[in-house]
Amino acid sequence: MFLLTVVEEVYISTDLCNKVVGRWGILFSHPRDFTPVCTTELGRAAKLAPEFSKRNVKMIALSIDSVQDHLSWSKDINAYNGEQPEEKLPFPIIADANRELAVKLGMLDPDERDKDGMPLTARVVFVFGPDKKLKLSILYPATTGRNFDEILRVVDSLQLTAYKKVATPVDWKPGDSVMVVPTLPDEEAKKLFPKGVFTKDLPSGKKYLRYTPQPE
Repeated sequence: MFLLTVVEEVYISTDLCNKVVGRWGILFSHPRDFTPVCTTELGRAAKLAPEFSKRNVKMIALSIDSVQDHLSWSKDINAYNGEQPEEKLPFPIIADANRELAVKLGMLDPDERDKDGMPLTARVVFVFGPDKKLKLSILYPATTGRNFDEILRVVDSLQLTAYKKVATPVDWKPGDSVMVVPTLPDEEAKKLFPKGVFTKDLPSGKKYLRYTPQPE
C-alpha cells in the first residue's frame, strides 16, 4: 500500500526499518514546531509513548520544519511535561521542509497557511497494521488539538477486532463487553465465546445486538 511504502522509506532513512517489521504503526502530522497546540499534543504523545509501546505500536511524527527545529522544540516539549529539556523524544519527527511527504499523503490544510502563504500540515493520524494496510485515518483542523487517549483507545479496538470476531460498540473501553460480528452464526458464536452471548430484545424482533464479555 502506498502509505506504508512511503513510511517504510522514512524508517529506512532514519535507520528504523528493522524495528517496524511486524509492528503496528502510527504516523501523525502537526502544523508547525514551536506552536502552542502542537506542543501540548506532542507532550501528551510522549507521555503515552510507553502505553503505545506496550501495544507494539511504533510512532513517528511529521512537520514541515527542520531537524534542528525539531531538536530545539523537543526541549520545550519535555519541559512542558515537567521533565529535563532534552533534545530527544520517545519517537522521531520527520523533517518534511519541502512538504514532499505531506503532499503525497494529503496532509496539507488548505485553510491554514504560514507567513509566506504556504499551506501548513493538518493534524492527521494514520494507523496501519502489521499486514501493511491502513487501518484508520483521522483529520483534525489546525485549531483543534487531538485526543491521544482516544487514539490509544482506537488502537485497542483495532487490535482486538483484528484477531477476534467482534466489534466494539459506541464509547467502548478496554474491559467492556463487545459485540459479536453480524456474519458469525449463533452456533459458532457460542463455541467461540464460552463466557456467553447475550442478545438485547428489540421492537423489530431481530436478534442483531449480540454482546459478549471481551475475549482474552
